[in-house]
Formats: sequence, structure tokens, C-alpha cells
Amino acid sequence: MTFIDLGPAAQRMTDLIRAIPDDLLDAPTPCAAYALGDLLDHVSALTAGLTAAANRTSLPEGPPTAGDASRLGGDWRTRIPQELAALTEAWRDPMARRGMIKAGGIEMPGEAAALVALEELVIHGWDVARATGQHYACDETALEAVVGFFSLFTQEMRENAYSAPLAVPDEVPLLDTVVALSGRDPAWKPS
Repeated sequence: MTFIDLGPAAQRMTDLIRAIPDDLLDAPTPCAAYALGDLLDHVSALTAGLTAAANRTSLPEGPPTAGDASRLGGDWRTRIPQELAALTEAWRDPMARRGMIKAGGIEMPGEAAALVALEELVIHGWDVARATGQHYACDETALEAVVGFFSLFTQEMRENAYSAPLAVPDEVPLLDTVVALSGRDPAWKPS
């Protein structure tokens, strides 16, 4: 596996987060289980978990709790970008990607966990952009890596983490393919 620097995806997420007005925290997102505030809390929690995994520090055992906007706090616009910067730096250390690590109650190779972090930033970055009416663009290298990530999924893994992939025509942009592989509709718009 080739490591893809998380910096560009984390910066895109940071830019999106800083532009969110408070009155949109109840807005729906393409991630059907979450309103925008809940999704932001989920991003914060997964960022903390994946940073701890890279640093080989421990967090509570088991899968992360569901996102909940009531835990966001008033500093979310500055705190989450700081967490994203820490995530980026943690995974830039080659030692983070060596050996086995534990993240979200699952043991996996460090290289795979870095790919999980990239996938989460790309998919949830797209979710945030769609929910807030912002533009989202992602580099082809990151998108191709996320396609590779989804190709590793067994049916059981997919049922535990994602909806069934949606079919898209071959000639759609790669971002639409990635979004569809996550079980989201690339044409999703807030209602």
C-alpha cells in the first residue's frame, strides 16, 4: 500500500467546517443517520480515535459512539481543525503505519488504518460539502486510494459499516464513483 498524505483531505475538511454557519447544524446530510452537527461530532471522534491509533495511545475500547451534536461544544469550528491537523501529523510519521494497531475496537495493519482515515476524510468531507451547499473537489490519487479501500470490503464488512454500493455509469467523475461505493447517492441535495 502506498501512503497518501492526509494533509490535503484534512485541509479540505477544515475549510468546509470553518464555513458552516451555526444555523445549519440541524441540516440533513447524505449520511442518513446524522444531521450535520451529529456528523461533525462523529468526525471529531473518529479523528481522535485515528490519531490515538497512529500514536499508539489508548482510548476507550470498542467501536466509537454515534455522533451527537450535543457534544460539539462552542469551540467546534476551531477545535475540529486542530484535531484534523494532529491527525495529519500523526500519520505522517512512518512508524504509525508499521505493524498492527487498534482503532475503533478493530485490530488492523497501520497502513490499512491510514487508508481508513483517508476514506473517512473524503467521504465525510463530501457529506459536509453537500449538506452545506459548498463545493467539494478531491485529488485523483486520494480518490483512487479510496476506490481501492472499498474493493477490500467483504459483504459482511460492508453490511456493518456502509450501505450497499450504488451503480453509476462508467463515464461519471471518479468522485461520484467513490460516493456511490459508500452507498450514497452522488446526486444527493438537501431537501
